[in-house]
Amino acid sequence: MSVPPTEPLVRLATVADAEACAAIYAPYVEGTAISFELDPPTAAQMAERIATALRTHAWLVIEEGGRVIGYAYGAPLHPRAAYRWSCEVSVYVEGARRGSGSGRALYEALLGRLAERGFRRVVAGMTLPNDQSAGLHRAMGFESVGVYRQIGFKLGSWHDVEMTQRSLVDRDPDGAPEEPS
Repeated sequence: MSVPPTEPLVRLATVADAEACAAIYAPYVEGTAISFELDPPTAAQMAERIATALRTHAWLVIEEGGRVIGYAYGAPLHPRAAYRWSCEVSVYVEGARRGSGSGRALYEALLGRLAERGFRRVVAGMTLPNDQSAGLHRAMGFESVGVYRQIGFKLGSWHDVEMTQRSLVDRDPDGAPEEPS
């Protein structure tokens, strides 16, 4: 008798997920311009990133059969106080899982969590060209707000980055909103 496949599970990350997240991210750093980092973070560095994101924003993972296959997180957009209701988001899934719906599931959960915490807007940047990422962001309601031309140099060439934005609320009330929690 075979065991039926389990549905992917999206959950809050813990620092124990750092090794899996670092392994998912490393190929993006080492072999693509999708990430502008030049050296993949270690599991210890990834654990610190997870802990920081959990304190202020959110970090989620998606697992299948008990194994982490992707992650998404929110982070401060800018350190100046007026930006505190906005954040930057990113999503990464194992290469073989790109286009599987894992990124969408992660973003749906992440955006809900960030809205619950009081954030109003999210921003995501993507190195161009990147049709899969562009498609995901458009499907999730992100709109282009501009392109930084030849902003990053990696793998022997200059790369553009498209910035996209999405609101997490239908309408902002008059006056200052509650502080993000």
